Amino acid sequence: MIKFGSGILTRPGTAALDESQFANLCQAIAILRQQGHEVIVVSSGAVAAGLQPLGFAKRPDQTNVLQACAAVGQTRLMNKYATLLGACGLHVGQLLVTHQDFEDPQRRENFRNTLLSLLERGNIIPIINENDSVATEELKFGDNDALSSRLAGIVQADLLILFTSVDGLMPPGETERIVEQVDDIQQVLAFARDEKGEYSTGGMISKLRAVESAVNAGVETIIANGRRPQQIPDLVAGQGIGTRFAPRGRAKPPAA
Repeated sequence: MIKFGSGILTRPGTAALDESQFANLCQAIAILRQQGHEVIVVSSGAVAAGLQPLGFAKRPDQTNVLQACAAVGQTRLMNKYATLLGACGLHVGQLLVTHQDFEDPQRRENFRNTLLSLLERGNIIPIINENDSVATEELKFGDNDALSSRLAGIVQADLLILFTSVDGLMPPGETERIVEQVDDIQQVLAFARDEKGEYSTGGMISKLRAVESAVNAGVETIIANGRRPQQIPDLVAGQGIGTRFAPRGRAKPPAA
């Protein structure tokens, strides 16, 4: 499972969708499918994609206006994925969810069954987003980091990759060196600075909370730089640049 945030889907410092970034991300997804991996994408970006069509130069504050942006932007977002993945012989399946879909046992099971059915087809990439046009949880309080970690636990994903604008988790005071391996999430929760972009809703604190949820559910998790989409296959293969978090009870064995 891979989570793409608004900050890596738009051009730096703007609300405009980054065409080359989308192309590179979709190419990496296609490579994973060619290698036989099942791929689920959790994609933010609906609000950001709807700003320009509605005439906004920056993200508005009113919830109802943000929901209108999401309603317009979600179609643009999915069109990008459908076009680019279609060129690789893949189709997309859109699933818009709210937190209520996870709280109700029957709705959660229905969602899980739909998602697994899509994966069984082999040539469909499920793309999941918060239903921002009707839900206010993300617009006011949350983000898709939490959503992706919850999903990863529900479907028992082998791996969750959370992309951000830096190479990984950095120790306090560091600006270049990252922590490559974390076996106990509790030891690094204090490392985070809650930095986020103007067009995104989650910072590193949000990601570490999501990591904690995912690893506690038994899912290996990586924080990596979304501006390096070409390394996605390497990350899945156990290589690449990023911070890896071992699932609870499955610390990485020492090197021989």
